[in-house]
Amino acid sequence: MRKAYGRRPVLRGVSLDVPRGCLLGIVGANGAGKSTLLRILVGQAAADSGTVQCRGRIGYCPQDTVLHPALTVREHVRFFQAAYRLDACERVWELLERLRFDESPRSRLHTLSGGTRQKLNLAVGLMHDPEVLLLDEPYQGFDWETYLCFWEIARALCERGRTVVVVSHLARASGAVRSWWSPTSPMTGNASMCCTASRTASWPSTTALLRGVPHEVVVAVHGHGGASCCAGAGP
Repeated sequence: MRKAYGRRPVLRGVSLDVPRGCLLGIVGANGAGKSTLLRILVGQAAADSGTVQCRGRIGYCPQDTVLHPALTVREHVRFFQAAYRLDACERVWELLERLRFDESPRSRLHTLSGGTRQKLNLAVGLMHDPEVLLLDEPYQGFDWETYLCFWEIARALCERGRTVVVVSHLARASGAVRSWWSPTSPMTGNASMCCTASRTASWPSTTALLRGVPHEVVVAVHGHGGASCCAGAGP
């Protein structure tokens, strides 16, 4: 897959195959093309070349919330319930509770803090129980306890066979990350998925190992114009 904005290449030869039950983290500097990749995968942007195939429903949580400032929390839930054609919406209230959302359903969005809005943004992206989840900086603005709750939810989804892709500019994921910011750490396990990409700008030399269920996920960004990501069963 390739993508450029004018003469500036953003994605140059990306190949990605993520299996069921995998928790994949993609880490890179701001402006490295991570959000562009997700927008292409979800169909919001077109690649200059390449194809995308997805088996199952997609849940997408963009970096910028897809919420309306004049609507209440309950009105957002009802809107997305209709959009997803769901008979019931108990799941979104369960997710909000797990994310420590303590605002009234009657609260309007413009009265909520940024982190609280992000909780709602994430919950409505997951409320239809999709098979594939594409999450762009999903925990920005979260307090530490909610941040930990997010990774518990992500691991539980993987245990149920869901595919979870998390994009971040930070290679930290609490207990979900066994090592991070360690460029000399070797990649471990037999690779069953590979992603390769290259850019003209330099990326920081980084290696991070995320503990996914049931897979171990290695995320690596190697400096000076290249990145490689491999996911496979850990030791």
